Amino acid sequence: MQTGQILKIHSDFYYVQSEENIFECKLRHVLKKQKQKVFVGDYVQFADGAIEKILPRKNYITRPTVANIDQVIIISAVKEPELNFLQLNRYIAFAKYHNLNTVLCFNKNDLSNDDSMIEKVFKIYEPLGFDILFTSALEGYGIEEFKKILENKTSVLCGASGVGKSSLINAVSGINLRTKEVSDKTGRGTHTTRHCEIIEINKNSRIVDTPGFSNLKFDFLLPLDVDTLFVEMIPFKGMCKFQDCLHINETDCAIKAHLGEIDLTRYESYIAFVEEAKDYKEKVKYQGIKTESSQKKTHDKVAVKISSRKRQSARNTQKQNVYKDLNDEELN
Repeated sequence: MQTGQILKIHSDFYYVQSEENIFECKLRHVLKKQKQKVFVGDYVQFADGAIEKILPRKNYITRPTVANIDQVIIISAVKEPELNFLQLNRYIAFAKYHNLNTVLCFNKNDLSNDDSMIEKVFKIYEPLGFDILFTSALEGYGIEEFKKILENKTSVLCGASGVGKSSLINAVSGINLRTKEVSDKTGRGTHTTRHCEIIEINKNSRIVDTPGFSNLKFDFLLPLDVDTLFVEMIPFKGMCKFQDCLHINETDCAIKAHLGEIDLTRYESYIAFVEEAKDYKEKVKYQGIKTESSQKKTHDKVAVKISSRKRQSARNTQKQNVYKDLNDEELN
């Protein structure tokens, strides 16, 4: 049995790299039956073109679905499409939720002559401890610095469509991924990357290229947890008068008292994410459906659980066999 890492998943095929070779594999039926989740970046054991086991992950994110990564590089465009602070803060908060190191990269610097946007970015995000990089894949500006950030790491690039992720990968790798211009009609990018894929820049540096997406929502956590995703709010957490303070309409709120120290776009993003989390809270409260797990874990081993219907059927069969044996004994 060999060990390798999944580089790409496409049409129910798993492309696994082991040493210098890439193998096209399928997932064993038993793993499907156990509803094992398989991510790009997973280390697996496989034999004869079949994945037998998913090895433990050091970390993972679900949007995009990637495992075993070192950092997230959030790509935004300075222009075309226009810089969207709500979307940027959404990616930042999502990376924070997964406790991943985050780098902010602002591409297409050649399209803007307005230094005020650059100044605004540094004013907001530099005090929060983020590494900030400005690049132009077209003109080669910032590319060497971008390469240094990638060194000895597996980096996930995420960002909306059209911000230049594929162009940046082309600039640092020498390969030629397909790119498209931003639509003049919508002002938005179109999807050129269709699936997650690990791309090797050199032996020590790899990039996970991901499709652009805009439907990421905080519909998976409760409103009271949202403030933990904003590092500038954490020092004031627990200082409010009410323990269930959401820092929006409540009185004696420590965070509202320090809004002068929090950028307005960040606070507005926080409010938007709380509203999304409220929808999740209502869903859990009124529409929560408890489902029985299809697998069980005993002594660190995962086994498929037998449904209650099949389990009862098996018990009835056992009873029938017992009665049959008793009847046979009486006849003899």
